[in-house]
Amino acid sequence: MRRLLILLLLPLLAACASVERLALPAPEPLANSALTRAAQPPGERVDHRDWTTFLNRYVAPDAQGVNRVAYGQVSADDKARLDGYIEDLQAVDPAALTRDQQLAYWINMYNAVTVDVILENYPVASIRDIKDGPLSIGPWNRPIVTVAGQSLTLNEIEHRIIRPEFNEPRIHYALNCAAVGCPNLMDRAWLAETLERDFAAAEHAYINDPRGVRFNDNGGLILSKIFIWFREDFGPNEQAVLTYVRTVADPDLEARLQDVSRVSAYSYDWALNDAAAGS
Repeated sequence: MRRLLILLLLPLLAACASVERLALPAPEPLANSALTRAAQPPGERVDHRDWTTFLNRYVAPDAQGVNRVAYGQVSADDKARLDGYIEDLQAVDPAALTRDQQLAYWINMYNAVTVDVILENYPVASIRDIKDGPLSIGPWNRPIVTVAGQSLTLNEIEHRIIRPEFNEPRIHYALNCAAVGCPNLMDRAWLAETLERDFAAAEHAYINDPRGVRFNDNGGLILSKIFIWFREDFGPNEQAVLTYVRTVADPDLEARLQDVSRVSAYSYDWALNDAAAGS
């Protein structure tokens, strides 16, 4: 009976994930080229040390390997330094940065602002509980920073700058939305000099973690909703996504994936990545 119920629910679960995918902003570039025009090396160095200090102090893995943030322990001084860091980022001219410096800049901007939004509303069970109106599903459409004279939302940073301009699917392992189901928030800032190494490490960690890829009790493949929300970034269809996942999987997981021809369901845990909840 349980197996039959699961089989009956699979089309509904897949349909829900597909609807969520349609609700996401399309990856369309902004008209403001000043935000994406890159400088020649060496470019202007951006100081991300305050962000690294914050992350070192408040981010740590739980027993399952989920990096959690000790939001409730953040001191007033460290909150003020985080706000100052975000203000400093807004004063940077992205056109003075190289392409790699820009990508690190936007990742750090997105993640730091997300943490700041949580702190401004803490305690909260999920980032999706932070709403701007009755139809709001979270803070992603809130104008939140101003860069090169342009007001930006988190959605615009992700879907109108990073995704269309950098064509880097592994960005989904770097941007953190303060959820348990999300790839880990690093315990240090992203830097231009270590982008490739950190992208590879984050990609490998997520795909080989149950949050990214797992099997249910009946042997059905469960993928993170990231792989359907942003499917076009990983491949043209589900089969291409499966092929991609196999290339990153560790040997045991890869072997188990060889006989899989379809995804049974997509899942995502929106609970806040709060250290207090994971202790």
